[in-house]
Amino acid sequence: MCGLRWFRRVLAGVGVLALAAITGCAGAAPGTPSRGAGAAATSPVPGAPVAVASAVVPPITATPPSRPAASARATVPPELAAAGNPAGGATVPLAGEPVDTSHPDHVIGDGTASSCTSAAVVAAVAAGGIITFSCGPSPVTITMTATASVSNASSLVVLDGGGKVTLSGAGKTQILFMNAGWEQPGPQLVVQNLTLTDAYSGTPQATGSSVYGGGAIFDEGGQLKVVNSTFAGDSCFASGPDLGGGAIRAVGMSPASPVYITDDTFTDDSCSNGGALSGLFARFDVINSLLAGNKAIGWGANPAQAGTPGGGSGGAIYTDGNQYNLSFSGSVMRDNTAREGGGGIFFVVDSGGGALQIDSSTLYGNTSGEFQNAPGIFDSVNGQVTQPEEASSSVG
Repeated sequence: MCGLRWFRRVLAGVGVLALAAITGCAGAAPGTPSRGAGAAATSPVPGAPVAVASAVVPPITATPPSRPAASARATVPPELAAAGNPAGGATVPLAGEPVDTSHPDHVIGDGTASSCTSAAVVAAVAAGGIITFSCGPSPVTITMTATASVSNASSLVVLDGGGKVTLSGAGKTQILFMNAGWEQPGPQLVVQNLTLTDAYSGTPQATGSSVYGGGAIFDEGGQLKVVNSTFAGDSCFASGPDLGGGAIRAVGMSPASPVYITDDTFTDDSCSNGGALSGLFARFDVINSLLAGNKAIGWGANPAQAGTPGGGSGGAIYTDGNQYNLSFSGSVMRDNTAREGGGGIFFVVDSGGGALQIDSSTLYGNTSGEFQNAPGIFDSVNGQVTQPEEASSSVG
């Protein structure tokens, strides 16, 4: 996170961890945020160190592998077959609702499963517009052998699986990619009624670039909406600071719109940070969704502590940036883990103010390996450790 360096020390005989921080975040030019290993630490955060409950972390003996072994990637458990949190009653704004795809611009397939191929998906996404599938009466899995990239010449790309299509990265391929440019207003990418599994983004952080992370979907700039979709067993590079989003990575998004996550499920996704979702200068609005069993598997925090590769924060969600909110409503977050901070949510606003807002939601069993300031949550705004804004929720 921008200019934040975390130090840990065990208080002998007490069994808690004290967290101290020093900050120093210079203004970042668009497209080159001041992030990553080597960021300077210059001025102390006001206030005393925060004592938080410790948690047992497996001993670190070696740098984690670049991606989970095939046996570690899981399919969607039966109880997670229906996307999202069916009991969630949060109001969905019109902008977060699914798009009408009754009159598609492109249809992938001719009514047979064999006609629904990776090449057909790549071509349709490049062409843009509203895209549906015709793959026959039974559910179908399409193994992606190449990443489908959104053209910046498009204004809208909608990919609707109709509840019967799974796109698989087979443990080695990122599924969707969009780079509209830092904080550009468009295009808009909409993914709905689709399952994305075993996707993988293996590109570690590149100096001077923000294009990394996002196992299933990477998006810089423009707008992103994901509705009634499931992400399972997706992953990205396993170590490194400010690298994240096993399922989705959104950076430098249009300030005019949040990233809408509506009626979605994220399970068994992993990355260095942000096992499921990772945002950098991006607002997320997570509505009536389920995030379960996701993992931040890096270690050494951000910037990376000496002798470590960095990462390990935000088991389910990792966000960072200036002047933004994160809204989590009508949703369930359970059994996510982080080796460093925020077993469920890692939320840092470097400047300009903002709030982590939890409404009508349930969070439990989210394990923070080293630091937190609420159960499963690390929340810092303008250099001050703070508390999330909770309403009608259970956080434990």
